[in-house]
Amino acid sequence: MKKLLLTMTAVAGLTFASNAQEFGFEKGNFLVEGNFNSSNTNDKNAKEKTATFNFNPKAGYFVTDKIAVGLELAFGQNKETDYENDDLKLVDTEKAFGIGAFGRYYFLEVGSRFKTYTEVGAGYVNTTGETKVGAESEDLPKVNGFGANAGIGANYFLTDKIAVNFAFANVISFGSTKADVDGAESVTSFNTNVNVFNNFFNEATFGLTFKF
Repeated sequence: MKKLLLTMTAVAGLTFASNAQEFGFEKGNFLVEGNFNSSNTNDKNAKEKTATFNFNPKAGYFVTDKIAVGLELAFGQNKETDYENDDLKLVDTEKAFGIGAFGRYYFLEVGSRFKTYTEVGAGYVNTTGETKVGAESEDLPKVNGFGANAGIGANYFLTDKIAVNFAFANVISFGSTKADVDGAESVTSFNTNVNVFNNFFNEATFGLTFKF
């Protein structure tokens, strides 16, 4: 009987501890995060293939329980292949590398595990490319750019230290790019995307967040 009571007490204690566990961040924590997305299409009517991937690792430090600041990197590639003429296949490849800084504010909790945030960032990106026609190839001009954005996202905590990250979309973004050739003019863009609130997952990228 005593063993049964001790077992029941231990189980009750573990259950209470699990339910009472708090998920989230606090001042002094570090986060390491990586978001990834990719897409592949094959249009057999136009005989065109497109393959794209982007990887965005970042690291931040919590200056308060709800505000983090940090640095991020970006790696990406886009490859388009026109195979209408097998003897003269056309392949365009672009690669991008970027570095930037970000600030994040956690403003809403849905339950104990789901934490939503807004994030602003700014950074520099360098793009290189190559066009290949058959066996001949030509380097494309390098393009340098600067951008800034503001977006929204959320973390869902699987454990106290690991969360799934959903980077939903950029609500506002600005960019300026310029080819690294004589006489080139800059190209600027400004975008707002309030319609993203209709369906977050049309624009989402997913990754993992680690807390230290």
